[in-house]
Amino acid sequence: MNSFRKKCAIISEHPLFMNVIIGLIIINAILVGLETYSFFAENFSKWIYIADQVLLWIFTVEIIIRLLGSKSIGAFFKDPWSIFDFIIVASGHLLVGSYYVTVLRILRVLRVLRAISIIPSLKKIVNALLLTIPSMGTILLLLGLFFYVYGVIGTMMFQSIAPEYFGTLHDSLLSLFQVITLESWASGVMRPILAEAPSSWWYFVTFILIGSFVIVNLFVGVIVNNVEEANREETPSPTDIKLAEVQQELQAIKKILENKAE
Repeated sequence: MNSFRKKCAIISEHPLFMNVIIGLIIINAILVGLETYSFFAENFSKWIYIADQVLLWIFTVEIIIRLLGSKSIGAFFKDPWSIFDFIIVASGHLLVGSYYVTVLRILRVLRVLRAISIIPSLKKIVNALLLTIPSMGTILLLLGLFFYVYGVIGTMMFQSIAPEYFGTLHDSLLSLFQVITLESWASGVMRPILAEAPSSWWYFVTFILIGSFVIVNLFVGVIVNNVEEANREETPSPTDIKLAEVQQELQAIKKILENKAE
């Protein structure tokens, strides 16, 4: 049994095995994309379904090999990415033959996301993004307060002028979200209001300056910082290596001094 487990571990960690799985995930993504075209859906639906089932069983065998190749079942499920892969593949089997065709198609699309857990560079970026979630709490609170204040002000000022954009508080918040993305905010939102209320320019200009150029850049700064830290952990710079060596030497000197003192 141990020899079989070792063989499974060797197979699951082999680069060829990983490359084949990545290729199959890409093929699965292409099949899902082709199914959105009526020509392929009407003429090749049977073949697409068969190919999808074959891929599903191949992914199932892959999960079993990885599970058997791990140190234990508990060790396999301690890895969040392994749990993610297991859920995506298992859900495909649970909904085979289901009448909920839309749900089945959505889960087949989600299978493409397995590329994140397979490709190391993608996994590193996603892990860095997940690390930003705790540090973003304060920024999200600041952004929420900022949106709420400007949403209330906009509703009070422009409710009668542009009810489609600022008729209610939730309409104002949705309009402000469009403005902060800089998508047609001038021609679509500001200009019609500016024609009725020329002094309203300060509202939009200050919102853009504070929201887009300050608060949103805080998000970007936190994400970039965490990505750099993740890269530094995997490939430390010469300075980091030197600092680690200095720390080890200082600890060794400290132990020597403590031994002499005793």
